[in-house]
Amino acid sequence: ENNVVVSEYAAMDRILREERKYILKLCKKIKDAGCNVLLVQKSILRDATNDLSLHFLAKMKIMVITDVERSDIEFISRTCGCLPVAHVDSFVPEKLGHATLVEEVSLGSGRVVKMTGCQSKANTVTVLVRGANKLILGEAERSLHDAFCVIRCLVKKRFLIVGGGAPEAELALKLSKFAKTLPGQKQFCVKAFADALEVIPYTLAENAGLNPIEIVTELRRQHALGNSTMGINVKTGEITDLAKENVFQPLLVTTSALALASETVRLILKIDDLVGAI
Repeated sequence: ENNVVVSEYAAMDRILREERKYILKLCKKIKDAGCNVLLVQKSILRDATNDLSLHFLAKMKIMVITDVERSDIEFISRTCGCLPVAHVDSFVPEKLGHATLVEEVSLGSGRVVKMTGCQSKANTVTVLVRGANKLILGEAERSLHDAFCVIRCLVKKRFLIVGGGAPEAELALKLSKFAKTLPGQKQFCVKAFADALEVIPYTLAENAGLNPIEIVTELRRQHALGNSTMGINVKTGEITDLAKENVFQPLLVTTSALALASETVRLILKIDDLVGAI
């Protein structure tokens, strides 16, 4: 930042006139581009606008929305079909977006800016979350994030399987049978992998406040009888048919967990020695 020392009123008036002329020139460039709604990104270094610029833009019938978060710029650009502009010299009509209506509406004790009728083909949705305090808002945001991740998994791999530890129990049973057909050390490796899979239903039962040994034993017996959709029902505390209970989960969740766990074990097994830090 630069400091200007003014020793007389004439020089002060000249500076104010030049400032007014410069700001008016910037506002005219924005107006000439055909802009009638201006979104200004929030800046931590200096104010992006001042009272004089807001006055000129208001006289030109340009709506100004200030303090837009940097994380929202990409979403707004994709939704409205516009492009971010770093300098007013590159403010051209080709970079503008289109919306039918932009209005400021009251919502509870605050006000929000609502944009409707965006002509961009981007499939974007805004979810407005309200809560009594930040704790409730944070929990709602995490719940929404989990729901979005489930949808993302279904989009990437469109298959559903039953939950409640049923897939892991069925895999453990099949691998235990397959291990008996293998010779030598391979049999022990596959059997150990099968035993590791049973940790998931064991942990699920433990977290639900159930007896994990009894639950896993009964789960193993049901799958041995050929009931592949039997899993842990945490509501009743019993082993039930989760397909009839409509308890499903994306296939990608299970396959990703197994792949990451297997890769982690392989990385650990490749370690020959540990060198302690001095």
